[in-house]
Amino acid sequence: MSFGQGGPQWGPGGSQTPDWAALAEASEKRARRRKWLLMGGGALATIGVATAVAVAVVSANGDDASASDKPASGLPSSPEIPGASSPPEPSFEATTPPPPPDPKDYISSADKDKAPLSAAILFPGTKLTSGDKVYKKGATADTKRCASVTQPVLGRVLTKNKCTELMRVTYARGGVAVTVGVAVFDTEAQATKVKQQADKGLVTSLPGKGVGTFCRTTVCRGTYNAYGRYAYFTTTGFLAAKDVTKKDRKAYEVGDDLARFAFNQINRRGETQASAAANNPE
Repeated sequence: MSFGQGGPQWGPGGSQTPDWAALAEASEKRARRRKWLLMGGGALATIGVATAVAVAVVSANGDDASASDKPASGLPSSPEIPGASSPPEPSFEATTPPPPPDPKDYISSADKDKAPLSAAILFPGTKLTSGDKVYKKGATADTKRCASVTQPVLGRVLTKNKCTELMRVTYARGGVAVTVGVAVFDTEAQATKVKQQADKGLVTSLPGKGVGTFCRTTVCRGTYNAYGRYAYFTTTGFLAAKDVTKKDRKAYEVGDDLARFAFNQINRRGETQASAAANNPE
């Protein structure tokens, strides 16, 4: 007998005993079929999950250029913190202190050389000490008629270049006397021309105040120089009324000392005015 395609099968001879071998084989086939179905379903489920993940990954990393800037968690990105950049360093304007005034500027033009001026001011005191040598100071004199106290050749040069004043002072030591003459001009250019042109003629010697007459009838040595708006000269001779020769080294040394002293005094005048200007700027 039969119960249909899926029912129990009876063996030959019409016996009511079930064919256990056939049933067992059929049961085993059904069990294998279910196993394969489950395995196939699981594989399909795995493929489906993988496909979903792949789709999600592709969606998150698509062609959108801004996708890489989006946070993986899907949360909005943090805003930039104001002022996060380094603050600028404080800056200071570079300044350079002005150079100190040049002393020569104050003795090169009458426009700036405004300090009081006279022979007594330019050559103060009663003596001059130079190293171990001491010179006695004699008379001083000032005049605006420059050519009146010089030999004619020098006087013409001073007049041509518009000398405004000539100051004189005399120093003596060891029988040698020197009269220093300082001629004043409005500009440095005028004084420089005098230095270039004055190769002859002397400033008239100035006796007095313990210093006798000299260089009136004898040969004396003269020097010529200039600094700033000043031209300065020396007339050196013996108090014993004898000529000065090139062999008289003592006379030359005394004359050179006084010429150097005249330069130093003129330069000091410039330094004094420059220092006053630096300490009291306008």
